[in-house]
Amino acid sequence: MNTSTNEVEAKTRAAKAASKKLAYLPTDIKNRALLAIAEALIANEKDILAANRLDYAEGEKSGMGTAMLDRLLLTSERIHAISSDAQTVAALPDPVGETFEMRTLPNGLQVGKRRVPLGVIGAIYESRPNVTVDISVLCLKSGNAVILRGGKEAIHSNSTLARVIQNASYQAGVPEGAVQFIESTDRALVAQMLRMRDAIDLVIPRGGAELINYVAQNAAMPVITGGIGVCHTYIDRSADLDKAVAIAHNAKVQRPTVCNALDTLLVHSEIADSYLPKIAAEWGKAGVEMHCDQRAQECLQHLPSVTVVPATEQDWGKEFLALVAAIRVVDSLDEALEHIERHGSGHSEAIVTEDYTAAMRFLNEVDAACVYTNASTRFTDGGQFGLGAEVGISTQKLHARGPLGLRELTTYKWIVLGNGHIRP
Repeated sequence: MNTSTNEVEAKTRAAKAASKKLAYLPTDIKNRALLAIAEALIANEKDILAANRLDYAEGEKSGMGTAMLDRLLLTSERIHAISSDAQTVAALPDPVGETFEMRTLPNGLQVGKRRVPLGVIGAIYESRPNVTVDISVLCLKSGNAVILRGGKEAIHSNSTLARVIQNASYQAGVPEGAVQFIESTDRALVAQMLRMRDAIDLVIPRGGAELINYVAQNAAMPVITGGIGVCHTYIDRSADLDKAVAIAHNAKVQRPTVCNALDTLLVHSEIADSYLPKIAAEWGKAGVEMHCDQRAQECLQHLPSVTVVPATEQDWGKEFLALVAAIRVVDSLDEALEHIERHGSGHSEAIVTEDYTAAMRFLNEVDAACVYTNASTRFTDGGQFGLGAEVGISTQKLHARGPLGLRELTTYKWIVLGNGHIRP
């Protein structure tokens, strides 16, 4: 057994032992730990940013793409935002121990459910150092131990953040071993983690399609997958055009390198001539490259200041993660729904409309984790949904869907209260 394998074995055993104590840790201690982490992030900002600069320089040197570099980057503003998210999670109700659906049966037995932690969660992720903090904070508050395995591209950032989290939380009373970080960047360790079903109760991968598919196909334990977002916004014929411009612009431009950014814009043919030049003018200012079908091209042919290229079949269903959008003109809500069903990834989809019936049909018929009317898909985020932070965004249907917060990191057990009851 090599050194890297020894590291995983030892840290997994420590996390398993810590999870037994963490499951019953009082809420006030958990909250104290989260607030200590929030303070420690600010206090150690200089060291965190120095570590991140090393990773960023290596990323640039290796030819890392713009989207990945943006996800890797930490700034003072981003560190303060991460710290604020930790404080928000501390202020949320503790789900552990909640008793619900309690009822008395005709025979007098009281039957209900009590919320409990999952146990040990393995997080395998790429690029984003903020994930180190978000997952740690949510796991601690929900009573779960966590094993963090970040990518080599963020090793200095993640290692520094993990030490800050460990020191702050352990001093606040969290059992030592509850937060584990795998220092080795040996890729073989991912396969090893995925075989450790007896020690790791759930794995959450965050990264590109290759990583997510590998984990889903090779894990011996349950996996929550997601994060690949092919997001559509459909502009209905009854849409308020000013709202439609603002929503589509925000969804595409506000932060184009993330999974909830707009990828494809669908526009009803009855308003295409009036709407498309408006959104193209705004996107043009931001440098958005528009991949248009034939009818969309015809609507924009008199606007030389915008970048329009013919769309190909590969543009539909593509997650661009850049200032690029595909545009298609459709003749009906049904055609928009069919396009989304065929090309969507189950992440986030939106309709802009003033027609209540159209809005309700869209909400009811679109099969995605998050479905919007008259709002930007950029809101698909744990913090924006009031969860404080998220461990990821699930696009599957079991055991949770959409942004994963505290409650989604718990399960339940049945509790039965009797008074000498025996089954006849």
